[in-house]
Amino acid sequence: MNIPNALTLIRFLLVPFYLYIYFSGFSNSFVYAMLIFFVAGVTDVLDGFIARRFNMITKWGTLLDPLADKIMLLTVLFSLSYTNIIPHWVFFIVFIKEALMIIGGFTLFKKHETVIAAKYYGKAATVLFYLAIGTLIYSKTYGIYLLYCAIFLAFFALYNYLVHYMHIKKQVD
Repeated sequence: MNIPNALTLIRFLLVPFYLYIYFSGFSNSFVYAMLIFFVAGVTDVLDGFIARRFNMITKWGTLLDPLADKIMLLTVLFSLSYTNIIPHWVFFIVFIKEALMIIGGFTLFKKHETVIAAKYYGKAATVLFYLAIGTLIYSKTYGIYLLYCAIFLAFFALYNYLVHYMHIKKQVD
C-alpha cells in the first residue's frame, strides 16, 4: 500500500470517529467534529498531491479516493440534517447524486476496468461543500447559501460525469 492509498484509508477511518465525536455530547463536540472533517479534507488534498507528484496513482486509489470523500461528505451532511442545522432534503438529494456516481463508477470499473478520474468541477464542488460547511459554523445564512451553490455545482459535475460515462461506455461496448 502506497502513501496516497494509506491517506485514503485514514479518511475512511475518520468517518466513524467523526460520528462518535459529533453525537457524543462532549463539550465543543461540534467544533471537534468539524476539525475531523477538515482533517479529512487535508488528507484528500495530500493524497492527491503525493499521488500525482510522485507518480503513485493506482486504479484502486482513483476509485477509492472519491468514495472516501463521498462517504465523509454524506456522513457530515447526514449529521447536520439530523440535528436540523441544514434542511433534510439537502442530505437526501446529495445522497442520490453520490449513489448514482458510485454505482456508475463501480459499473465501469467492474465491467471494463475503467475509472473516470475526478474532474475540476467535481473537485470544485467538493471544495465548495467544505467552504459551506465551514461557514455554517459562523453563519447559518451564508453557509446555507454556499451549500446550495455547492449542490448546483455537484449536479453540474454529475451531468458531465454522465456524458463522459456514456462516451466511455460507447467506446468499450
